[in-house]
Amino acid sequence: MVNLPRRARGVKVLKAVSSPIRLQILNLVFDNGSLSYTELMNLLKMNPSRDAGRFAYHLKFLLKADLLEADTDTKKYILTDLGKMVLDVADRVEKKADKPRGMLVRTSHFTLEEFDANKIANSLIKEAKVPPDLAKKAAKETEKRLRKSKTKYLTAPLIREVVNAILVEKGFEDYRHKLTRLGMPVHEVTSLVSTKDTAQDSEAALSKAGKTVLSEYTLLNVFPRDIADAHVSGAINVKDLGTWILKPNEVMHDLRYFLQHGLKRANSFQLSEEPPKTFEYALSIVFNVLLHTSRETDEMQTCDYFNVFLAPFVKGIDATAVKETLRLFLLNVNQHANATLGLELSTPKFVAGKAAVGPNGKTSGKYSDFAEESQLLASLTIEVLAEESAAKPLLNPQIVLKISKESLADENTKAILLKAHRLATERGTIYFASTLQKGANPAVFSASGCKLEADLTGDWETDTLRTGCLGVVTINLPRIVRESEKDTNKFFEILKELFELAARALKIKYRALRQYGKYSLPFMAQKSNGDTYFRLENCSRIINFAGFKEAVESFCGKDMSHEETVKFAEELVQNLLVFKRKLSRRYGKRLFPTMLCSIESSMRLAQLDIEKYGVAKVKFSGTREQPFYSTTSRLRLQLGDLPYVSSGQLELEQKLKGLNAGGSLSIIELEDNEYQPEQLLKLTEHLIKNEFLEFFTYNRVATYCDSCRKSWFGSLHKCPSCGSMGTLTTFDRFAST
Repeated sequence: MVNLPRRARGVKVLKAVSSPIRLQILNLVFDNGSLSYTELMNLLKMNPSRDAGRFAYHLKFLLKADLLEADTDTKKYILTDLGKMVLDVADRVEKKADKPRGMLVRTSHFTLEEFDANKIANSLIKEAKVPPDLAKKAAKETEKRLRKSKTKYLTAPLIREVVNAILVEKGFEDYRHKLTRLGMPVHEVTSLVSTKDTAQDSEAALSKAGKTVLSEYTLLNVFPRDIADAHVSGAINVKDLGTWILKPNEVMHDLRYFLQHGLKRANSFQLSEEPPKTFEYALSIVFNVLLHTSRETDEMQTCDYFNVFLAPFVKGIDATAVKETLRLFLLNVNQHANATLGLELSTPKFVAGKAAVGPNGKTSGKYSDFAEESQLLASLTIEVLAEESAAKPLLNPQIVLKISKESLADENTKAILLKAHRLATERGTIYFASTLQKGANPAVFSASGCKLEADLTGDWETDTLRTGCLGVVTINLPRIVRESEKDTNKFFEILKELFELAARALKIKYRALRQYGKYSLPFMAQKSNGDTYFRLENCSRIINFAGFKEAVESFCGKDMSHEETVKFAEELVQNLLVFKRKLSRRYGKRLFPTMLCSIESSMRLAQLDIEKYGVAKVKFSGTREQPFYSTTSRLRLQLGDLPYVSSGQLELEQKLKGLNAGGSLSIIELEDNEYQPEQLLKLTEHLIKNEFLEFFTYNRVATYCDSCRKSWFGSLHKCPSCGSMGTLTTFDRFAST
């Protein structure tokens, strides 16, 4: 007898849903969340004057059965928990009763399963954080549409597309955003695996496919909408988007760490090797460091003081043996790891007094005790590069030669400088860095132009080594000119907005690497005595600018030789420095506005502007087939008794010097002329002593013939030796910049 009231209530509930009209009312309220009396009648297509009594009877029945309840505030009807449960049971009963032929689903786990709408609802709740009620409604609507289409074989992506379409229709675009499936269209994958380049290197296909997915993920789920839209539209370019949340852009190594502690395994990270005992073993350690780190960096890794830190290992060794060991090392690096080797012609004062790490990781006096060995290593490194580049340019590793006041005054180092300039005249694969700039701190330079100096804590080791460049975001300056309609106030207003937007993108990258770095950067995250190798927090954050020259010339309507154009360029630099000072408090002291070489950005942004505005309305460099915006400072040599850079070009370089704090790179074009090493050396001394340029290189365009294995200056279409046209390769380190 105790259960009779409960059974009677159950009978009333079953009786309530036995009517098709009452069941339809429940479904309508479920689909819409809540409905008023009039809305329900309209959806049921009932006539208010003719069907009012019949409708009221059914509505009252549902209220008494506790399946519906009235919201007194909105004066609408909503489902009770019991009502939701009854609908769920009714759906299941209907499916069992109809016994429809089951729809098969090919899942992302490569299995075939029978369609289940509950899995859709669960996926919405888990992946997109959709409220349970809304998830069930979307799942129910998806099932209804799929069954109506009479589809008997489904795939998980197809179901996801239908769900996303329903979410968009209902106005829930944020949920759709989170649920979007990442991947590549079948056509693009087919093209990717069938190209000539991929056929030779399957890793290239795997890398590109993976980066494409991660790029989409970053745009959809990492960046806020404004940053993603700015990148896609071409207002900015986020460098290496596919690895943005996984890797820093550049790393500056401290070789002493590995020379002292040995190399740890890349997988287990248990100390497996003792500190090196010989020069050959030391270079093997360095090579393996570069090899492991190349997987954890986007672009460049730099070994500064390369010859200084390795000097203790060549003490008493025959120069010929040292040279051949160096040759093997450099050729291995050329094949497997992108790297910059920094050479010091004289041991810097701030390094000289430091304890030197020698064989077995033990202290071997001070680095000042190995000045002769340091010079020997620098000289032999340049010799090997020159010999190996005799026929075909050896573009990696890239050498940065630091020139100090002492090195210019010493005859021994002058001989090394002459070798370096002979290499520059023939192949142009060496960079020169000045350490004579007034007020300059100890600094590390990479071949990209990126610079880190002792400006954070004042300690050169902490500020410049075991850290790097976090990332690069490039702002499209010519686009701002067009959008501002050449209004100065509007131009700088848009520029400031994009500057902060780029700074936010870099901050997002820092947070991602700090969160996931121990998984994505296992080698660089290794520790010794609790000391983590890579100092992520000290990395620089680069805001780069594409089309600086094109933008100021377009804005002023005159080229860079006019005073008005130069004045606007100076004003632009000053405003960027103001933005930097204000935003550094929020986005990090090492937030730097710069102009660094970026082929990816220069070409992509120019192409997008041409597509948007038309080729006739866009001022760009290059050709119509290969347009680009300038991202580097390119200087032309003037011919005379001695080659020289015009005072006008150098004067402009000085006025733009405010953008050099995070790095710079001036490219001096050698073109097709013959130069003597002594000529270029005098020019280098002139540029450095007068502090015209801090970091520069001589660029030599060369053409190499694979058939006869010879090379010539300039870009050629036919081999002068064998007449071949299809076997020529042109080498230009800075094409499209």
